[in-house]
Amino acid sequence: MTDEVLFEIRGRAGFITLNRSAALNALTLAMVRAMAERLDAWARDDSIAHVVVRGAGGKAFCAGGDIRRIYEMGKAGDPHQVDFFAEEYRLNAQIKAFSKPYVSLIDGIVMGGGVGISVHGSHRLGTERLTFAMPETGIGFFPDVGGTYVLPRMPRASGIWCALTAGRMKQADALWSGVLTHAVHAADLDAIETALAEAADVDAALAPFAADPGPAPILDTAEEMEAAFSRDSLAGILAALQASGSDFAVATLKTLAARSPTSVAIAFEQMRRGRNLDFAGCMRLEFRIVNRILREHDFYEGVRAVLIDKDNAPRWRPSSFDAVDSAALAAYFEEPACGDLVLAREGPP
Repeated sequence: MTDEVLFEIRGRAGFITLNRSAALNALTLAMVRAMAERLDAWARDDSIAHVVVRGAGGKAFCAGGDIRRIYEMGKAGDPHQVDFFAEEYRLNAQIKAFSKPYVSLIDGIVMGGGVGISVHGSHRLGTERLTFAMPETGIGFFPDVGGTYVLPRMPRASGIWCALTAGRMKQADALWSGVLTHAVHAADLDAIETALAEAADVDAALAPFAADPGPAPILDTAEEMEAAFSRDSLAGILAALQASGSDFAVATLKTLAARSPTSVAIAFEQMRRGRNLDFAGCMRLEFRIVNRILREHDFYEGVRAVLIDKDNAPRWRPSSFDAVDSAALAAYFEEPACGDLVLAREGPP
């Protein structure tokens, strides 16, 4: 068992604490495995009424997966590189199907893999310090961990915008979009934990702590966002933004120009397909994409630019949306040589 994630039973609740604060609680394979094993046990334990997940350190709930480790494994040619994603995606599905209330206390950063272990649960509480994002297109990756299911179902095409641009949301926007079920004050987190420890009814226990985050800033641009990002092609989105010329459109085009063109194209097709798939289908689709993307240039170049050399000057291949080949793009959605993802944890990847 790893000390990177801690487990505790208090009263009627099982508490999970992500315990890598120096790494913003980024997920490792050991953490994923430990969480999956404990959730299995707690699902069968009648003394556990609900599960509460939190992050140590006060800066982040969970900033994602341990991407640097994945990068290093790929550079070394480690054939087990994809195992992390197979098990992470199974954990996401396990949380989605969990038979008891699953309460995430989101204080600080929640991105990538952190979204995958929170947004699929029944209760998502976020404080005024929350920052939500799926930043993957900025590192040549794609918005996985169930983003295929969640993002295209968010209102006003806001999830499509998040997926393609790596746009961020704070508390009010996250509540409006459905990322959160509750807005709460950070100062109340200890009291919330105490209430949950003894609660027979999670909703009743949380009701006194509901906070009003005020109007969602995203509503200022929601109409234009929806008009652009609900188009039926990536070219249509870009054309709509170019035709608009508004401050939002200009800023969005500038943001997209800095992202991996291949990743943005993958994310758009991923969102298009995901809106018509069930959760299991979405996870299988993501496993197909990840098997391909880990073999290609842009992921390694993006991680190099952002996390290794930190020059923030990735050299994407290709470097423009026009140069993304449709046949090459289609290959990301084909069944991998290892076969499609088996969601039962005991099955092979």
